[in-house]
Amino acid sequence: MSLDGAAEQLRARLDAKHRAREVGLRNARQAIRSSANAIRAAHRAELDRADQLLAEAHELLAVAESTLAAHPDVYYAGFLQDAQKEYAEALATRALVAGDPVPPPEDVGVGDAPYLNGLAETVGELRRHLLDVLRRGDLPRATTLFAAMEEIHALLADLDFPEAITGNLRRSTDVARSIIERTRSDLTLTVIQRDLADALRHRPVGPPEGSGRGGPGDSEGVPRSEGSQGGAPVGPPEGSGEPQGGPPVGQGES
Repeated sequence: MSLDGAAEQLRARLDAKHRAREVGLRNARQAIRSSANAIRAAHRAELDRADQLLAEAHELLAVAESTLAAHPDVYYAGFLQDAQKEYAEALATRALVAGDPVPPPEDVGVGDAPYLNGLAETVGELRRHLLDVLRRGDLPRATTLFAAMEEIHALLADLDFPEAITGNLRRSTDVARSIIERTRSDLTLTVIQRDLADALRHRPVGPPEGSGRGGPGDSEGVPRSEGSQGGAPVGPPEGSGEPQGGPPVGQGES
């Protein structure tokens, strides 16, 4: 029995799979790099640059997906899904930083699990942008971003499916929840500090109500006479028979 013919066919198929895998790996790594740079550009408000990098990532992923389509075992090995997740995260981050709605899965063009996990990681990028906004003093914008973070978490928490289907989404959801709670604390503290600063700025300047203009020791502004006690003149007790200011007349003369 000879296996030469089978070996040749096996070698050809495995060689084609290997070449496809190399193309997919290279493009996935480059797509992840472009997506990460797009997120950084969005944080710097360089939206045109972010759009350019996102277009590059989209093209790289399209080539990888078409190359691996004939090899489903390699397609679903995980590295391509990681790149799709980073791309979905970059798209969502760019949209929310610019004040646009989050693109739906159909517009992103990735699988459901990468899309959802990309949304979960967007929460961390939103926290970074929210803190930058707070430092600029734009509290209304920070509040809007926080509402978007909570909306994303509400979607993720509502999808209760096995991890094999969602790609370990439960863990990503738990991480997003912890980020939201830390951000809630930061936002609440900022609101309290702002309200306190406003109250101090609008506090009336001057002496308290009901206080007189006089100096110390007299609530009505009349200074006490020197040597007096409690404002009353110094002298003998009332009814003692002695005139104030000296002994009775006639005493002390011989």
